[in-house]
Amino acid sequence: MDPRDAAAELEQVIERYNEAWNAQDLEAILSAHAPGMVFENHTAGDRVEGDAVGPHIAGIFARNPDLRFTGRRLYARDGLVVSEWTARATTRTGERVEWDGIDVFPFEGGLILRKDVYSSSHAPRVVHD
Repeated sequence: MDPRDAAAELEQVIERYNEAWNAQDLEAILSAHAPGMVFENHTAGDRVEGDAVGPHIAGIFARNPDLRFTGRRLYARDGLVVSEWTARATTRTGERVEWDGIDVFPFEGGLILRKDVYSSSHAPRVVHD
């Protein structure tokens, strides 16, 4: 096994990756991806790969400029991470909403091969801050 795929190493990679998502730092996000990476949001029915991943994520940020994630649980083993999270954003009508989800990340050489997203984004909860 490549030492970059050890569970402890991958926990650190995902920590930096999550920070990049919350900062909406597209360059940092893409630097964690392997060439040909597949981004598939199974809930939304979206699937992109390779060079199409960057513009897809940029579109997510353009539509959700205040999108932020809070981690709930992280499960790491050699070559694989599963991350449970809660997302918050503001809708076009100004309503604050949140939803829960998980990401499944297989790795190779310390880089993310896939990001498989499963969430309740189709039925978000209204947040009353």
